[in-house]
Amino acid sequence: MEQEYDYIIVGQGVAGSCLALELIKKGKTVLVFNNPNGNSSSRVAGGLINPITGRKMVLTWRANDLFPFLQKFYTGAEQLLGANFYHKIPIYRPFISIEEQNEWQGKSVDANFKPYVQEVVLKSEHEQVVADQFGGLLLKESAYLDTISFLSAVNNWLIKKEMVINEKFELDSLNFIGGAAVYNKIKARKVIFCNGVEITQSSYFSEVKFRPVKGEVLNVAIEPGLNKVYNRGVFIMPRNGSHTVGSNYNHKDLTWETTAKGRAEIEAKLQAILLKEYKVVGHRAGIRPSVSDRRPVLGKSSSNEQLLIFNGLGTKGVSLAPFFANQLANNLVNGTEIEKEVNVNRFYK
Repeated sequence: MEQEYDYIIVGQGVAGSCLALELIKKGKTVLVFNNPNGNSSSRVAGGLINPITGRKMVLTWRANDLFPFLQKFYTGAEQLLGANFYHKIPIYRPFISIEEQNEWQGKSVDANFKPYVQEVVLKSEHEQVVADQFGGLLLKESAYLDTISFLSAVNNWLIKKEMVINEKFELDSLNFIGGAAVYNKIKARKVIFCNGVEITQSSYFSEVKFRPVKGEVLNVAIEPGLNKVYNRGVFIMPRNGSHTVGSNYNHKDLTWETTAKGRAEIEAKLQAILLKEYKVVGHRAGIRPSVSDRRPVLGKSSSNEQLLIFNGLGTKGVSLAPFFANQLANNLVNGTEIEKEVNVNRFYK
């Protein structure tokens, strides 16, 4: 018997999970293909949700849109799925100079930054966890997403709704008949690819200028455990009774294997900031699905209106996914426009 769905979603990482939840919320039927044996950057990601990022400590792109939305989305998803995976936690960013400290005393009252600044700390913290002779910036509205718990909760919920198949999606089995997408005995109006860098192995969406970047993270033991995230050069994040430390960026080595060089790079940055003893107890690597302009990619194929993409979330996927999953779902269900800055059309001639 032929099964019919509104949408097939290929990939159940953070992007595919958020999109599935948004479409189901809008009354649509989906069938998600999740490859349990495949590589997944979502399962490697630290999951840090950070409003002030980068070496220059700038406001995260679209922070004022993203942060209110993601908080409501993830807390709502926790209630729906009966799981706990969204954890609010302050981030402390040590200053590197007295000039930076002075600069942030001014920025902290700026309307753009004020919602995310809890305190400008003018001298070293009493805990003496990190090198912070000039004090630092204590952030609020920050959090981390336990990505493995989130993805598992979504998968279990989809299993109960009979809306997931935990196996690899075989591109060769996809056909288009009478204005519909047909996969074996499954028919759908459209197929949406949320499968990260795996999309680059197909001819679909070849126009998109993907620029994948490898990142490695360490799992370290620190006693006693930390009560906030420390972030300067690397992030040190308490998570599930241990601490996640990362990350590095490598555009040349795009294998999924951990490397001694990557570990050494992260440890060097960790030792430059951390004042406590630590022990490395784990090491993971993943390939982030970034694109040339560092913006998400949403929308239809230029050659087949049955094919869509939701990809390119890069290093900030857990922050970007809820807001733009909602935007794509609104486009599909209500016909609202996708913003030009993230529309896949920007790659078409």
